[in-house]
Amino acid sequence: MDNNKNLSRQLFQMTWPMVIGVLSLMSFQLVDSIFIGRLGVEPLAVVGYTIPIYQLVIGFQVGIGIATTALISQRLGAGKEHDARALGGTILIFGSFTIALLCLFIWLFRHIVLGALGAEASLTPLAEELWSVFLVAALCGAILYFGYSICRAHGNTMLPGVGMVFTSLLNMALDPLFIFYFELGLAGAAWATLASFLAGFLLIFPKTFANHWLGLASSLQQFLMHVRETVSISLPAMVSQMMPAIAAIMATYLVSSFGTEVVAAWGMGVRLEFFGIVLVLALTMSMPPMIGRFYGAGDILQIKALVALGVKFVIAWQIVFAILLAIFASPLSHLMAGKEAVAIPLFWIVMILPISYAPLGVCMLCVSICNAIAAPQRALTISFLRLFICYLPFLFAGSLIADFEGLIVGATLGNFCAGLLAWRLYQVRIKKASEQMLSDRGSLTTA
Repeated sequence: MDNNKNLSRQLFQMTWPMVIGVLSLMSFQLVDSIFIGRLGVEPLAVVGYTIPIYQLVIGFQVGIGIATTALISQRLGAGKEHDARALGGTILIFGSFTIALLCLFIWLFRHIVLGALGAEASLTPLAEELWSVFLVAALCGAILYFGYSICRAHGNTMLPGVGMVFTSLLNMALDPLFIFYFELGLAGAAWATLASFLAGFLLIFPKTFANHWLGLASSLQQFLMHVRETVSISLPAMVSQMMPAIAAIMATYLVSSFGTEVVAAWGMGVRLEFFGIVLVLALTMSMPPMIGRFYGAGDILQIKALVALGVKFVIAWQIVFAILLAIFASPLSHLMAGKEAVAIPLFWIVMILPISYAPLGVCMLCVSICNAIAAPQRALTISFLRLFICYLPFLFAGSLIADFEGLIVGATLGNFCAGLLAWRLYQVRIKKASEQMLSDRGSLTTA
């Protein structure tokens, strides 16, 4: 009992700054959508087409962030602090270069990408106006995220939490200024985000250097060794994190067949989903460093107890959130959409889909846990099964049976299947890890 109380206290202390930070981040995205909604249906639809591209960038940055927290926390658990600092510097350089290449690739092939998403040709000029600034902002956001990851790996979740709150509040304040006062329209939202991320640099990186969490590799050989280690973990994690972006692109293409208004509603629904799973996202940031240290110390029992606590928190919160959304579905849909044609499909999303956020959260947590216990392949398997065996097939089948409403029901059922499957796969993996550690200890004793 004392152990559970101690774990609960540690988990709370690590998680609450992340909850506030992620909550503020998702809040600014919702406010962002509301401001853009006042510009009309076409700008809102462009945002709907931009979201899966942003998810693609996030897939890369989160994959590298996962490697950051896993590798640095494991080194700290093993008492290798100097190597952990050098690793942080290597990952920051490697990660920034990787995201820059990705953003450049997206810009060069923007016409092909928009066509693949099913966007109408009339939306291309507006999308180009947004993406010219949005991609630069996405790069700066990724670099800032790597700074957050380094802080979390060293057990500090307060600094990233403060950073998220600061940049989000600044973004919300700058949104109406850039969009309406400076009359930059849709691109103004991206300029506001870019300015807030650059301000975040001034908050995070001076403190990161002052705490000696960043260093440089002592030789080219060490730098390349760190890059190889990072790639070995981040590549499967990237693929795992990119799968939601690929699924989002496919889902957006499917949704586009129902019209521009439905695409706009779908985009707002995706942002609402991110807001709804704020606790899950916070736990996927706060739990891996703790699990990484337990894993480095060979303490599987602590990992099991911590995961059980995390799952209970997720299920309880998501049930409460789904009930609240169902109660306020109608006024919330009209507040967010602004236009009746967008509010109607958004209402169905708000009413039905949040029911499945609990199993979706368990699935996301299992992916994060598997990466933290050096099982990126298992995390990749869970992500693949969730999206391409559960989510997309149910989504497609639902749309065939009952159009857009059926699509929403299909997505809900897909999330339930994914949660149950992920939990089972995690249990098998943690049992194998436990048996392996017992076997290794037996070998050492015999020797």
